Amino acid sequence: MRRPLPPLLELTFARLKEFLREPEALFWIFAFPILLAFALGLAFREKAPDRIPVGVVEGARASSVLSALERSPVLRPRLLAPEAAREALRTGKLTLVVEVPEPLASDDPPGSPPTPLYRFDPTRPDARAARLEVDDALQRAAGRPDAFSARTEEVREKGARYIDFLIPGLLGLNLMGTGMWGIGFAIVTARTKKLLKRLAATPMRRGDYLLAQVLARLVFLVFEVATLLGTGWLVFGVAVRGSAALLALVCLAGAAAFAGLGLLAAARARTVEGVSGLMNVVMLPMWLVSGTFFSYDRFPDAAKPLIRALPLTALNDALRAVINEGRTFSGVAPEVGVLVAWGVVSFAAAVRLFRWR
Repeated sequence: MRRPLPPLLELTFARLKEFLREPEALFWIFAFPILLAFALGLAFREKAPDRIPVGVVEGARASSVLSALERSPVLRPRLLAPEAAREALRTGKLTLVVEVPEPLASDDPPGSPPTPLYRFDPTRPDARAARLEVDDALQRAAGRPDAFSARTEEVREKGARYIDFLIPGLLGLNLMGTGMWGIGFAIVTARTKKLLKRLAATPMRRGDYLLAQVLARLVFLVFEVATLLGTGWLVFGVAVRGSAALLALVCLAGAAAFAGLGLLAAARARTVEGVSGLMNVVMLPMWLVSGTFFSYDRFPDAAKPLIRALPLTALNDALRAVINEGRTFSGVAPEVGVLVAWGVVSFAAAVRLFRWR
């Protein structure tokens, strides 16, 4: 028989062996984020913007309006009956509806072209853009002269695409999910199977057991990060502009923070359903507000300080700063500090609250 290792290492190796025997966990750590990156990367791939759908209400002057709008490179007009146009606008199938009244408006001077009526929802940003494009197309058709012809230059720099925004967010989301689910479920499953009760009889501290769960999680961190970033680089050209060492530090801090939260969620839970509910309460708000799939700048300014204090927000911001902007440690120090604070506090609380039974 080999000489036994210190309890911490023995527990870490045992957890690694348990993990390798869980194909579902391997799928969620390695395969799921890659499949998600493929799906969203293809959905938001580099392509020309979709034309804005607008409707033209049938009438005597509708054909001339339709012809003018068809010359616009950004509009997709179609001719509809009045009721059909209103219904399409109400259901969101059209962004804007144009109607040209038969008689001249009362305030129109004699001999002037008819004044079109634009129907749209002003709370929709695409409707405002449609209003400007439609008005410009009709003004040109009415003979408005252009004072100048502007030049255009298309900028498609890597680092500014949606996929460049998405990959760091998926990495942060994966670190959160695997850190909490992988650890929380393992501990609660061991508790329900009475394995923790047996471990309690051994000469080991609860801190060793909990720390072993964290260390086993960090072993897979290298493969998890390399798999997702490697796929992003090979398939979508997402390059890491910052230091690899700094990226590793950010990932380590993020994984430790969520491992601590996973330990805390599982400290007292007695059933898988119970720990699942606790972790969903913790993770679901961060799924929605922490800037994984879209920027949290969309939320009110009053809520942003609270959002930035969340660990997933700090992790996503730090990952994007290193990967896309190439920042140094001073540029991500506040976010790393937030992650370290979450990890230390949650681990200390988990050690204090943890029960074997």
